Amino acid sequence: MNTSFERYECQIALPGFGRVSQELLKNARVLIVGMGGLGCPTAQYLASSGVGTIGIADDDIVSLSNLHRQILYTPEDVGTYKVNVAAKRLQQQNPSVSIIPYKLRITSSNVIELISEFDLIIEGTDNFETKCLLNDACVLTGKPLVYGAIYQHEGQVSIWNVLQKDGSYSSNYRDVFPNAEESQVPNCREGGVIPTLAGIVGCMQANEAIKYLIRSEETLAGKLWIMNVMSGRTQIIKLRKTSVQITDLPQTVQLMGFEEFKQNKNDFATIDVRTKEEHQNFNMGGKNIPLDELEEQYPFISSISNPIIIYCQSGKRSMEAARKIKKEFPEKDVFSLKNGISETPQ
Repeated sequence: MNTSFERYECQIALPGFGRVSQELLKNARVLIVGMGGLGCPTAQYLASSGVGTIGIADDDIVSLSNLHRQILYTPEDVGTYKVNVAAKRLQQQNPSVSIIPYKLRITSSNVIELISEFDLIIEGTDNFETKCLLNDACVLTGKPLVYGAIYQHEGQVSIWNVLQKDGSYSSNYRDVFPNAEESQVPNCREGGVIPTLAGIVGCMQANEAIKYLIRSEETLAGKLWIMNVMSGRTQIIKLRKTSVQITDLPQTVQLMGFEEFKQNKNDFATIDVRTKEEHQNFNMGGKNIPLDELEEQYPFISSISNPIIIYCQSGKRSMEAARKIKKEFPEKDVFSLKNGISETPQ
């Protein structure tokens, strides 16, 4: 890494910052999980501020619907892997930092090994399963985790699991959202989001990371920052740590891409968990079992001998259904169609 600090003069000049803080950033190793609307601005500002090593993890490709909020990508990038494009752009932005791309999905089998190489983890994911998995892995390994979430006009930021002076750790995701996996909040594709919110929250996550790395005592540990961009109102809520004990990692749902499913369709029992109206308008075959009727159909699901693949519009409902089926029938091989049918040929 280039040792010249000339490009960082403005932040070094800050009262209480100086070259010592810049050295701390230079020597830091940060992992960003999710290179979407939050991961893009977070990565850009951490790279520009001189964080020495930045890992970026994502297994998704750029789609046209990403471009309004995922500002590292252009129309020419559609169809390419996000981490490949992001790594190239970030390296161009600051050639003196090290960018490490990980083209993979975070699962219960790889998360511990992956985060072990880094000082701080930042999550910019859009599903509760990965948020819970990262939180639990960080709690089990003693790693701090910068949290961010956006929905429509509201965003949230905090930093979980920070070691305190008394040897305890600050509150974590499950202290605040104990039943997050069962949440029915839609993702950005289903519920919508104003693009500027992604930029604001991503910048706040980068800011929180910088504060932690330079050992500031003014972090959001034990607090939740909330903003509504329509009203302009912000608030900070103090959090209480509960007695929730994390002893193991939650099992992640297996995902399958559309092309792989298309090639092996006859090997699977297919279930559409959308509403009857959605199924009638367009479907890819299989039995229609709306998500809210799933438990009533357990006797039918019990009789299925083939591996099961579940689909919905965006992939959110199908992941929830797959999780429920796997919990009820641990011996069954269950998959969720990645990203749903919203981007498949119709």
